[in-house]
Amino acid sequence: MTCSLAGAQSWPDKPIRMVVPFPAGGATDVVARLIAQEASSQLGQQIVVENKSGAGGTIGAGEAARAAPDGYTILLTTSSTHAISPHLFKSLPYDPASFTPIAHLADAASILLVTPSLPANSVQELIDLARQKPDELNYASSGNGTIPHLTCASFLARAGVSMTHVPYRGTGPGLNDLIAGNIQVLCDSLPTGLPHVRSGKARALAVTGPERSPLAPELPTVAESGLPGYSSVTWFGLYGPAGLPQDIAVKLNEVFTKSVHQPDVTKRLRDLGIEPAKAGSPRQFADMVSADSERWGRIITESNITIQ
Repeated sequence: MTCSLAGAQSWPDKPIRMVVPFPAGGATDVVARLIAQEASSQLGQQIVVENKSGAGGTIGAGEAARAAPDGYTILLTTSSTHAISPHLFKSLPYDPASFTPIAHLADAASILLVTPSLPANSVQELIDLARQKPDELNYASSGNGTIPHLTCASFLARAGVSMTHVPYRGTGPGLNDLIAGNIQVLCDSLPTGLPHVRSGKARALAVTGPERSPLAPELPTVAESGLPGYSSVTWFGLYGPAGLPQDIAVKLNEVFTKSVHQPDVTKRLRDLGIEPAKAGSPRQFADMVSADSERWGRIITESNITIQ
């Protein structure tokens, strides 16, 4: 124990590897590099971001899980690997419960879009229309089990209505079909969807988070416009391998929480439609993920969502 404590007190004395289980240039990668740069300056050691993408983030998460729990390999991931994939894949290269939770860093809400020709100017009008025409309206996603798919599915489940799911290879083609009027509904990221809303090519009904977005404060939340209590966000969080010394986990929590709340980092995150999370302990992060996993598991089962 004395050697372990001594190691924790001298940590970090070399660069830290941050595994990001998604492709370079994607939202998670951008968030990781932005926060890592600030955290590096606070720790006095470089944090090297390493993209290990594939299989919905499970390949990179598996690699991080197998790393030595010495504080020199950490995982910056999203809801996908720890709250969603366990309910979609029959087997995973890791046990989601075996990681050391470190910090809840940020959340990203989606924007609920409809094609301009659809006679629905509010969430309630969309629900009423779907109720009148069960399964006649189509909603797009970037594939089965993806965040856009699950966000819309959770909305439909909460509203008690049904639409037909049309999966695409990426949200771009689905957004193009929404603009063309071939698809009626899409849950997209705020930075991607808003330019088309402001050009009149798409209509925004609401944002899916618990609060209005600074990017579009004029847009109500889904909860305040027809579905009280509804909230659906993608969270970003930090993990270490199982067995990470508690001293190091607490230090990482403090450093990364402070990093996301630096004014320049907060501004850049909000420009991406991402809201820094409130400061919390590793235990609070674990409890949040557990509740989120339970919710997604229920939606995936009830909606009969599978990976094909």
